[in-house]
Amino acid sequence: MFGHPVGLRTLFFTEMWERMSYYGMRGLLILFMTEAIAKGGFGYNTETAGAIYGLYTAGVYLLALPGGWIADRILGQRDAVFYGGIVIAAGHFSMAVPSKFTFFAGLILIVIGTGLLKPNVSAIVADLYPEGGARRDAGFSIFYMGINVGAFVGPIICSYLGENIDWHLGFSAAGIGMVLGLIQYRLGLKDLGDAGKHKSDDPEERSAAIGVLWKALGVLGGVIIGFGILQNTGFTNVTLVGFAEATAYIILATIALFFGYILIFQSWTKVEKMRIGMIFFLFIGAALFWSGFEQAGSSLNLFAKSLTKRHVFGWEMPAGWLQSVNALFIIIMAPVIGSLWVWLGSREPSIPVKFALGLVLLGSGFFVMAWASSFASETHKVAMAWLVATYFLHTVGELCLSPVGLSSVTKLAPPSLVGQMMGVWFMGSALGNLIAGLAGGQFESLPLPELFGNVAWISIIGGLFFFVLMKPMKKLIGGVK
Repeated sequence: MFGHPVGLRTLFFTEMWERMSYYGMRGLLILFMTEAIAKGGFGYNTETAGAIYGLYTAGVYLLALPGGWIADRILGQRDAVFYGGIVIAAGHFSMAVPSKFTFFAGLILIVIGTGLLKPNVSAIVADLYPEGGARRDAGFSIFYMGINVGAFVGPIICSYLGENIDWHLGFSAAGIGMVLGLIQYRLGLKDLGDAGKHKSDDPEERSAAIGVLWKALGVLGGVIIGFGILQNTGFTNVTLVGFAEATAYIILATIALFFGYILIFQSWTKVEKMRIGMIFFLFIGAALFWSGFEQAGSSLNLFAKSLTKRHVFGWEMPAGWLQSVNALFIIIMAPVIGSLWVWLGSREPSIPVKFALGLVLLGSGFFVMAWASSFASETHKVAMAWLVATYFLHTVGELCLSPVGLSSVTKLAPPSLVGQMMGVWFMGSALGNLIAGLAGGQFESLPLPELFGNVAWISIIGGLFFFVLMKPMKKLIGGVK
């Protein structure tokens, strides 16, 4: 494999097929839920559909935390990836059955399966390079290319089938993609060596972990049953949108309490405290960025469906095809941005500047959409170029902010907190995805120039905040790139 372990090929294609299934289905999700019942959809308003979308995408990131724990304590990373893939495929095939029960059951299964697969396949990639260094970084670059190949292909296949033939056929295609990934993963296990094998052979430790898991599931089941009883008896009347909003506040409050506990009740040096505080600001910046960026699957997808001219040589292309633009731009632009940082050398922007650039570019993309939506209507649809320009700005912003985010957290966190701070980063992604769904839910109730303009201004202000604090932050992080 051109100087890389042969096992990288197995993981490359596993992740490619999994991302194909994820982004393929995601490209259909809000369009299907808002489609009229007569046309095979659920006929939900955008507020309800946006809340479901946000809860689903947030759940994918939230369950990465217990998914990593289960792999470390019980299954091992190899089995976690395989069983996670099986659950994901089952979820997609469940959604292929035309009923609301199977639809929501499928979403839950995909969230659980992705929580098992997503964090652990990356961990196995790291295991292939025990020496670390530049070779591992290069291996991850190849691996991430697989992510974007899958993200590019998925919407093209699933959206064509779902929008043009049958929605549930599109969901089936996502499941078939995951099955193909599982087959090649199983056939390629022999190439992984010891990477991803369970680190502990202690049966007592595993048994104790299984006991903890069952207790946690019992508590969760009790909470769900109790909440269901309260809802059915009329004691509480929590709407789906209200539940999504409450979840966002709970995530934010949990993170605030976590950082408060860490800083107040644990002993750290002054520098360590300041760096932990810096991670909190990075969490806010990341959540803010993803709350705009992930509207690609919600408000921007709805805009593509209802307000964009998508005719190519007289044929109307599926709205979901525009979901592939971001992945295509990443494949094209990632080497360009990476080469730019190398060329700048010692002048490479610091972490806060990269976060600022990411947020400003995100806001700029939404200003483009606010401009486009000011003269877009059902009778006067706008060209696809508006969305393409927005996705270009968002992609460059992502390449400024995303690669440096998790790496910065691992460098800034005290060694004993690295794992927990990685969890914080996942929580930031979850919060951002949840807000993206709720914001997309305002597609029908808010004038679009106002909706997109609000997102643009909030993003720009967030970027300016990082620019203003650039010097003190740069001094604080002590030259960490």
